[in-house]
Amino acid sequence: MYISRIPLNTARFTTRQLIASPYRLHAAVENAFPPGVVRKSDEGRILWRLDFSRDGDSTWLYVVSPERPDFTHIVEQAGWPTRTEWEVKDYEPLITHIAKGQEWAFRLRANPARKVYKDLGKRPNPAVVGKVMGHVTIDKQLSWLKKSSERNGFALLGSSEEEAGLSCVVSQRRKEQFAHGNSKVTLITAQFDGQLRVTDAQAFQHCLRQGIGRAKSFGCGLLTVAPIR
Repeated sequence: MYISRIPLNTARFTTRQLIASPYRLHAAVENAFPPGVVRKSDEGRILWRLDFSRDGDSTWLYVVSPERPDFTHIVEQAGWPTRTEWEVKDYEPLITHIAKGQEWAFRLRANPARKVYKDLGKRPNPAVVGKVMGHVTIDKQLSWLKKSSERNGFALLGSSEEEAGLSCVVSQRRKEQFAHGNSKVTLITAQFDGQLRVTDAQAFQHCLRQGIGRAKSFGCGLLTVAPIR
């Protein structure tokens, strides 16, 4: 597995067009790999995420992939063509180093959602039953992450009864609408920043390789970790 990041130049119109459409950006990421290359297997899959700085002065594209990518076309279209380098690192040393009890800082952009089995709205609408609906409130989004963490081998620090305060925040929330074929897609996303403890090394390694939740093709599900500072 490899982890890469590419700086994007949002002063360019073509860059703004690209990041406005997760469908287009998904295609651009896919084109970083030759035809026939494995894109998804038990060993891992292609995941990507856009990171926007809070002050808006930098935007990065992060990609995790089973094969080493070539992002020349993304740099030419959305980066700085005079600076054709991007960062690529072997991800395996970090993944295989994961052990139970480790604590990490993390970032995750996800699509917190649920499948509707019963309409609980004040005005019943049978049409929503059976559909996947995004969680829109911060409380629901954090609750979704806490529940997801249990099956992905980690716990949010501060999530046990004896600890005060959850060390995780929803730092950004977005509602995006974009064309996908002949239909329009509405995507609700939340960026989570916080700290975690590994509770199951194998499950957490799987999480780093395969991502969390839905809409992975549209830039969701990639969880990255860093030492707590």
